[in-house]
Amino acid sequence: MITELAVERVEFTCGSCWHSWTVDYDVQRYRDKTGDEWEVFYRDNTAVPDPYTSQGAPPCEHCGRRWVGRLKARRPVPLSGDGEAPRSRVPAEGGHRPERHTAPMLHAAGHPQPQSGAPASQPSRKPFG
Repeated sequence: MITELAVERVEFTCGSCWHSWTVDYDVQRYRDKTGDEWEVFYRDNTAVPDPYTSQGAPPCEHCGRRWVGRLKARRPVPLSGDGEAPRSRVPAEGGHRPERHTAPMLHAAGHPQPQSGAPASQPSRKPFG
């Protein structure tokens, strides 16, 4: 049984070359028949290992090293079942919003990336007044 769905933006910073990047993962949390909780991570619709582990972290595109990610932002996806939520019936013939099948993929890294090597913003040294 799925207990939680979320989109998690994970930030990676290579400890070797200091390249920084973020990736969005779809995360399903579920409980199996024995009551154990599990998480499954998806990147661009493909199941991938846990990015919070060294085995699951994607390699740095600059030097190939792997560094464990850290959670940057999170958006829970509501599960169905809220009887008060607005909803739309999907017609039986299946022609409802057919463009969703051909819409471009919203890629996991398709958002603005952090500036690599950009200096941290410095406080202004101008005198007050």
